[in-house]
Amino acid sequence: MSKFRFIFKQNRRFKVFFKAFCISFAIIASATGVGIYAMNSIRPPDIPVVEPVMINIPVREVTPNDRPTINTETEDYPEYEDDQPPPLIATLSERKPLFFTFLVVGLTEGLNANTIMIAAYDGETRRGYVISIPRDTLVDVERNSRKIVSAYNVGRLRGGGHEGGVERLKYEVQSLVGFRPDFYVTVDYAAFVRMIDAVGGVEIYVPFHKRYDDPWQSLHIDIPEGLQMLDGINALHFARYRRGNNPRETITDYQRIENQQQVISSTIQRLMTPMTVLRIPEFIGIFNNYVDSDLAPGELLWFANQARTFIGGDGTDALEFHTLPMAGTSGAPRWYELADEAGILELVNRTVNPFIQDITADDIRIITP
Repeated sequence: MSKFRFIFKQNRRFKVFFKAFCISFAIIASATGVGIYAMNSIRPPDIPVVEPVMINIPVREVTPNDRPTINTETEDYPEYEDDQPPPLIATLSERKPLFFTFLVVGLTEGLNANTIMIAAYDGETRRGYVISIPRDTLVDVERNSRKIVSAYNVGRLRGGGHEGGVERLKYEVQSLVGFRPDFYVTVDYAAFVRMIDAVGGVEIYVPFHKRYDDPWQSLHIDIPEGLQMLDGINALHFARYRRGNNPRETITDYQRIENQQQVISSTIQRLMTPMTVLRIPEFIGIFNNYVDSDLAPGELLWFANQARTFIGGDGTDALEFHTLPMAGTSGAPRWYELADEAGILELVNRTVNPFIQDITADDIRIITP
């Protein structure tokens, strides 16, 4: 009898062991399968091939006020007249190896491109670059409002929804920097708020008490002065702040751009912490619901993995932020920001230019005041 019990116990232990072994094997096999799939799917994207288009654009003297303007604040989006694409020098052979460029757009309610950035990643040097484009930048187009901020809505209304808006904005950005961004990422403000909340907030120094109330937009900003951890909604308010209830607390568009860059830099630092790995499913949900891009999931993961290696200890060692150089403003009535051709060429060729050869004045279309 004791021998039978011993055999039974041994048999039960073997069954427990075998069951545990099978479960462990299944987990390892699954993990291995996922790893193999991930290794196969996580890869750098192929650079879109854009056929070179060489167009002789007549030289013309254009001033900021020589085209029709409107006296109301309501934007008018007429059909395009005489809009020809700027020259392209893009061929695959002329590209820097493992160098990628992006159009990054922040959309308000999915309609207005209030934040416009050109980003680039150099996979060989492991450096990243971000150039903010002031929303009031004057672009060489035929429409009543020639601010680049109008481009997305023009394309959306005239060119077929979101994709038309992105393509129109890419085209007008190209006229300023000399190349068409390879890929795009558009981010709704809702994603901005949720992403920052998901990383536990961002640490920001607020230089003065920011207070602004706009009942028409249901916008109420109240952020005290000092170094503090901002949640998603207050980080958004900090990035959007332009005018205060007190006129003396108004900031320039360039200062707002600096605030946006500060929030982005702080968010990247938070994303690089080990604890964010536990929130990956949440980040995926945010991305699927509020972010649009022409990059495949495996390509996005490749860039995410690259970011973990090229960003230094303080999150900014190899990531540079810049603002597109301006030469001044046109003044009333439209208050266009006038692009600085020489400054743009110097900055673009030093940072985001994806080509081996330098971009020149022949490759851009900038209106000289």
